Amino acid sequence: MEPELLVERADGVALLTMNRPEQLNALGGEMLSLLLADLQSLAADAEIGCVVLTGAGRGFCAGGDMKARASGDHSLLTAAEAGMDRLRARMEASRLLHEMPKPTVAMLNGVAAGAGMSLALACDIRIAGESARMTTAFAKMGFSGDFGGHWFLSRLVGPARARELYFTSEVLDSTRMAALGLANRVVPDAALRDETVALARQLGAGPRVAWRWMKRNMKAAEEGSLADALDAEAIGMMRCRETEDHAEALRAFVEKRPPVFKGR
Repeated sequence: MEPELLVERADGVALLTMNRPEQLNALGGEMLSLLLADLQSLAADAEIGCVVLTGAGRGFCAGGDMKARASGDHSLLTAAEAGMDRLRARMEASRLLHEMPKPTVAMLNGVAAGAGMSLALACDIRIAGESARMTTAFAKMGFSGDFGGHWFLSRLVGPARARELYFTSEVLDSTRMAALGLANRVVPDAALRDETVALARQLGAGPRVAWRWMKRNMKAAEEGSLADALDAEAIGMMRCRETEDHAEALRAFVEKRPPVFKGR
């Protein structure tokens, strides 16, 4: 039996595939545990320059496993505090996708709903197939929402639009996703993997120290003042000036050739 999360490594890229296609890759406990462990490992892996997240079959991720929840034994409810702690620990997957020191890409095949949408929004870049769809979905299940979706969505589309999308659970097609800035690119379904892998390989071969500092700069810009952002940029620029990659880029510029980065 295949694991619920598949990991492929090649050309500086790690491709993570949520692998419960019969359930549209709904997030069960095993999958979440594997996802969290692999993201922690990949964040520290110097051989990986880009991480891609996708789903097996015809969907990206349908969110929480509602069928399992509906059929479960509710006679012994977990104490609220223990449940909160367990959920909060699993939601670290979103923080890792957003903050790990290398680019992350969501390859959106089919539906991304609820927590699945949140995981997609946590990534730096989203490439969507033409048949991709997104919906917050939480209101339809009487839930408020998790995995950082409120934080990501409000920053991507603004607080008023984010409130609307949470309250209404509107289903967005790929055209609407692109118009709102939720998909960086929309490509034909048949070309989705090739287009995404090509971008991931380009990023994976890039200046990895610079990627680290770009992500720190973005975090400072998202959470702090202009002065905080300027401070972060100054530190990052001085650090990148010391790298072998920067020296290689200067040589390549003079020699009129593409640079070959080593990630150091």
